[in-house]
Amino acid sequence: MTETATLSPELAEGARNLLINCAGLKSGETVVILHEDPALGWYDLDAPMAVAEEARNLGMHPTCVQVGAPENDRDPGVNEAIAAHDGSVFFSRIGDQDRFGAPMPGKRSVMCYARDAKTLASSYGRAEHQAFLELKAAVNDILLGADRIEITCPLGTSISGAASEDDREPDGDVTIRRFPMGVPQPVSASGFSGQVAIARFLTPTGSKVYEPASQVIDSPVMAEVSSGRLVGLKGEASAVEQVRSHTKTVADLFGIDGDNVHSWHAGIHPGCVYPLDAADNPDRWSNSVFTNPRFLHFHTCGDYPPGEVCWMVLDPTVTVDGVKLWDAGRLCPEAFDRTQACLEKWSELRPLFDAPVQWVGVQA
Repeated sequence: MTETATLSPELAEGARNLLINCAGLKSGETVVILHEDPALGWYDLDAPMAVAEEARNLGMHPTCVQVGAPENDRDPGVNEAIAAHDGSVFFSRIGDQDRFGAPMPGKRSVMCYARDAKTLASSYGRAEHQAFLELKAAVNDILLGADRIEITCPLGTSISGAASEDDREPDGDVTIRRFPMGVPQPVSASGFSGQVAIARFLTPTGSKVYEPASQVIDSPVMAEVSSGRLVGLKGEASAVEQVRSHTKTVADLFGIDGDNVHSWHAGIHPGCVYPLDAADNPDRWSNSVFTNPRFLHFHTCGDYPPGEVCWMVLDPTVTVDGVKLWDAGRLCPEAFDRTQACLEKWSELRPLFDAPVQWVGVQA
């Protein structure tokens, strides 16, 4: 695609959803689009160029800046670009690194998880952003107001506890807006105890950069958790060592608490698809597919959000005060009045939940 190409109606709709409904930009405003070098294998060039073109069509003034891979020290040129524009859109992993950091006053920044133009033009990119903001708020209310939450999965995860209304974070849980919106606020794991099945891969959370970025787990390992602390690992000796060694390496690198289990949340966007094999790039996989309801993930290794090591749980069942909010990887918005109200208000949600995307890069 070139900057003068005509956008398909679906791609233009996805771009407008990002620019207007998520970023809140309007005609006459400036926006910098920070896009990652496609050679790095995470983003194509067509998606950011489409957003730039639609921004011009809407009377906005876009500037496109290519950036490299994320590093642990932010390029000062990025901050200067953000400061010089009304809004910024990241088609780059560097947008994820600062999502829990201090916001730049008066600026609106968006981290985009639609990795290519096809995804931006799909139901994932086109579904009304406000609908998922309201769904997120409803799920937050349900989880944070629960007396007891139980999480299970087919591999043997069985952990339970409760969050507190005191855990609710005002004005959103991140300073950079997510697009598409696909997860509720993280629930603190400090009140949870039980066991979590760690399988397939340990992956980064997108916070800091380290090598190796991921670790293959040869067979499932059961992590024993007590009040948000990792207290033991059970499984085949070699797999246990893979988990223990990788976690220690990351913890030692950053001088953080490797046994802390900080928080968890599960995907709420049934349009999220990952069409590739997770094994090709586990980091890219986990940091792309996490908004699909088939995954719940724990933030671990570090006493801050989102920690540095991610545990990905496939097909979770999350039972809230005896009622399933997720059932074997399917979000059940009809099960609670708050989420049912979202289905009734936003008619486009029903088809998404009736036929959720199933391809998530791994087999059950």
